[in-house]
Amino acid sequence: MRPLPRLFAVTSDALCRASDFGVRAAAIAAAGPAAAIVVRAPGSTAAAHAAFAERVAALARPAEAALIVHARPDLARAVHAQGVQLRRDDLAPADARAVLGAGWIGVSVHSRNEAEAAIAEGADFLVAGSVYQSASHPGQAPWGTAWLRELCGLGRPVLAIGGVTPARAPEVRDAGAWGAAAISSLWEAEDPAGAALALLAPWMEAA
Repeated sequence: MRPLPRLFAVTSDALCRASDFGVRAAAIAAAGPAAAIVVRAPGSTAAAHAAFAERVAALARPAEAALIVHARPDLARAVHAQGVQLRRDDLAPADARAVLGAGWIGVSVHSRNEAEAAIAEGADFLVAGSVYQSASHPGQAPWGTAWLRELCGLGRPVLAIGGVTPARAPEVRDAGAWGAAAISSLWEAEDPAGAALALLAPWMEAA
């Protein structure tokens, strides 16, 4: 299996309808195998979600960026994605594995207890947050980097999410995170390709 990407570019319902989505997705995917696009469209119909996943797969494939499908191991398998990212109230990782087959299985977590449970259930990686104040979760208090460091000591790769910007990426790396997951700091950037490289830079420098 290829190495887990260091950068997850997480989509949304609004993004999948944006007229410039294809251009922005291709720019982020240009970061190559170090990047993954996470197909997340919770408000879409099953058919629209599947069509969106197929579109993202076609955009990611030329640059060898990874494709991760949010919450749907069946769809991940259908579009030959490299993995699935589950919520804690989705299928257990072991059940998702039975559907997906080979590939990464990650779980979004918001506490140490959730992280420990996900690992015990077979998660390959964790997406943990919100680490900083996040525009996508304005009412949620951030957990901070001390909490992130604690989760990074549990024995699975952790990607930090929630308010992670290029300026904060070195602090996230220093807390032990495998990488970062982002929405607005990538998709709303004036230069998405540059933003992706800037977010990746702390891990690439350490390689």
